Amino acid sequence: MNVIVTPAGVDFGRGLRRAAFGRSGIGVKAREGDGLTPVGVWPVRRALYRADRLDKPRSALPLTAIAPDDGWCDAPSHPAYNTQIKTPFTASHETLWRDDHLYDVVIIVGFNDAPVIAGKGSAIFIHVARPDFGPTEGCIALAQDDLLELLALLLPSDAVTVSA
Repeated sequence: MNVIVTPAGVDFGRGLRRAAFGRSGIGVKAREGDGLTPVGVWPVRRALYRADRLDKPRSALPLTAIAPDDGWCDAPSHPAYNTQIKTPFTASHETLWRDDHLYDVVIIVGFNDAPVIAGKGSAIFIHVARPDFGPTEGCIALAQDDLLELLALLLPSDAVTVSA
């Protein structure tokens, strides 16, 4: 299955779904922190979920429960850049165990990971949207029900196609 992402929303074969994108829109991602959702074809890697907030989702993807000490390195100069890490962590990082519900379900997209290029961008996920579908930092965000439906359909060989 190919997940199609356009400014109109996300389509994974069951109709267009409302989505939120980066605060700078969809475009060619140039650097860490630019707020763009990157155009291109990106493989899906694996998924994470908050076991304290929902039952283990159905998925053929590798699926792991998020722990309170999980994070994601976003420091371009660090050797762990654009990878999941454990906290405490001295370099800049994002916390995966959040007080809000944005990371209750996360699909990790294979952007800038094979190989990792320092400063090109990190932590491109498909995650739960804010209630108002406000912009992300560069991720794709869906309503939780839509995200769980997508997760149940994805196979490890699937990709996300993002176009402006």
